Amino acid sequence: MNKLLLKTFVAILSLFLSFSALAQDPEFSQFYANPLYLNPAFAGSNNCPRISMNYRNQWPALSGSFVTQSVSYDQRLGYNKGAGIGLLVTNDIAAQTLTTFNASGIFSYHLAVNRKFAIRVGFQATYFEKSLDWDKLTFEDQIDSRRGFVYTTADRPNNTGKKSGVDFSGGILGFSKTFFFGVAVHHYTEPDQSLVVSDNGNLPMKITGHAGAVIPLRKSKYKKSSTTISPNILYRRQANFQQLNLGVYVNKGPLWTGVWYRNGDAFIVLVGIQTDLFRIGYNYDVTTSQLTTASGGSHELSFGLNFTCKPPKKKYRTISCPSF
Repeated sequence: MNKLLLKTFVAILSLFLSFSALAQDPEFSQFYANPLYLNPAFAGSNNCPRISMNYRNQWPALSGSFVTQSVSYDQRLGYNKGAGIGLLVTNDIAAQTLTTFNASGIFSYHLAVNRKFAIRVGFQATYFEKSLDWDKLTFEDQIDSRRGFVYTTADRPNNTGKKSGVDFSGGILGFSKTFFFGVAVHHYTEPDQSLVVSDNGNLPMKITGHAGAVIPLRKSKYKKSSTTISPNILYRRQANFQQLNLGVYVNKGPLWTGVWYRNGDAFIVLVGIQTDLFRIGYNYDVTTSQLTTASGGSHELSFGLNFTCKPPKKKYRTISCPSF
């Protein structure tokens, strides 16, 4: 009976995600380990070209978990140019039935306000494709009171089960040597992603604001500190959904650790290693909602690779922000 209830829950959840007009984007807990996903203005913000890869498994204890993968590449256009470009590809599978694929091209530009403060502006164009595996859904008319799901449903999709289109986003970053802030607006045109012909399934605009600082500890006059602490805040709104994240990172040499609190939802614990060439991070989301024991929390892995290049001029300062 428990398996029957679980299947029913997954089916309802899948349908809600597929057909609801209030659909939301998947999210990553290692915000800055996936910079282009957080804010397109991050494209080209690193000294040298870089690759970022992210994997998230949300609610693994349930048979209908949410698995999201992301790969991105970004670089500056020329050593002494302010422009940057980026490519971002994400694939999200919800409850093993609903798949969303996105491929984005990003252009950004660096503007030096003065010697200590700069801003970056980014623009993003995305091709999306959403598909639903109807055969993996279960319905009420399939249920036998004693044997479970044994009948063939009379419900059938009234379209091809696929939807594709184009989406647009943008963002801005402001930063100095010790602090940073940014605002990103995704889904300017609120594209229709409904898989049902009669439904209006527009993806709501998402607005993200984030800010933080990198504070050196025990810094001397003659030697740069290898230990830093970084308090952070991130606010996100999409339709009626709001989320506030408060966190802090501590870095000592190549080691990073951190903790975030996501209001009413989870505590996020992070650990990572970063060198000049690569970055590896892991986090676990400890669910604090009613799904605590049933969901299994969330696991997330990140890997970043930095390429070697000629250092740019100082006026194109890189943004100082956490890596996880």
